[in-house]
Amino acid sequence: MAGAGLRNVAVAESRISSIDGARGVLAYRGIDIHALAEHSSFEETAYLLHEGELPTRSELEAFSAALAGERAIPDTVLGVLRALPRNTHPMTALRTAVSALGAADPDADDDGAAAALRKSRRLIAQMATVVALVARVRGGAPPVPPDPALPHATNFLYMLSGRRPEPEAARAMDLALVLHADHEFNASTFAARVAASTLADVHGAIVAAIATLKGPLHGGANEAVMKMLETIGSPDRVEGFVRDALAQKKKIMGCGHAVYRTEDPRATHLRRMSERLCREAGQLRWYEMSRQIEDLVGREKGLRPNVDFYSASTYHVLGIETDLFTPVFAVSRIAGWTAHVLEQLADNKLIRPESDYVGPRDVPYVPVADRG
Repeated sequence: MAGAGLRNVAVAESRISSIDGARGVLAYRGIDIHALAEHSSFEETAYLLHEGELPTRSELEAFSAALAGERAIPDTVLGVLRALPRNTHPMTALRTAVSALGAADPDADDDGAAAALRKSRRLIAQMATVVALVARVRGGAPPVPPDPALPHATNFLYMLSGRRPEPEAARAMDLALVLHADHEFNASTFAARVAASTLADVHGAIVAAIATLKGPLHGGANEAVMKMLETIGSPDRVEGFVRDALAQKKKIMGCGHAVYRTEDPRATHLRRMSERLCREAGQLRWYEMSRQIEDLVGREKGLRPNVDFYSASTYHVLGIETDLFTPVFAVSRIAGWTAHVLEQLADNKLIRPESDYVGPRDVPYVPVADRG
């Protein structure tokens, strides 16, 4: 019998990313995440995930220009977003918008490999635009058109706020996009691959991924972390809050991981970024509370922070609203999702697992008149 939740079960081969949970290693196409975090950009990382190797300078320039040229979304999709109730959760709005993008895509009726690649690249470019529009439409603010002269992360913050971000903020956003771009067969990626294995269209597979990402045990965890920090309020209240939560056997969001048995390598970089941004913004309490929680939960439960833990305070000081944290995750993970969809389609076999039935057997049928 397979482990609960398919733990320790390899369901397919992949060349996209790998995790060594015991050593705390994450690599994209064999390149360690630490090297990518230090030296790469989101555009370069997306190219790597799709093409399998780092681009030359000219290849990167062409790829970046192609993405920048695909950022705009059709007016019909903007109309769909405006038709939604103002209180619609951003992830619900994002899921709906991506489905609408599929209907409006110029390759909507083409299921060939070349069209799937074009759709995938288009989605990488458009996801940031859609998330920014979700935020602005619900706030009653006019859309900010994408600026093709700006790098992807910089342009996203620009579309979100209407102001060109400071270099440190742009670098922080770019780093977060690199760190979140892929993570092996996590729940949303697996959902996308299952959908793709049925030969569903690319947009349909991504809608499945977004629906899965919305759950607080997956992408929604960073939103829950920020809500926890806001509930605690100040560093002097951390210990009491954490000890009460542990005594009641409540989960401390952002601590522990299903795969890593040591430090999540992505958390290493986000911890540093959180401290730097919080200090510069004069909001160091968010980092201080996070650090205290990390230390206490580490001592009491032996759990280490995952990627969601410090991304919460990082996004907060960047001015991103808390319920947009998970959509921002999608702005990055669309690179990995589409890479996995393309890999699945390139050598497809329907994903159809079996279950271990544990219910009753040989139960006789009783006519309704005889059921008392």
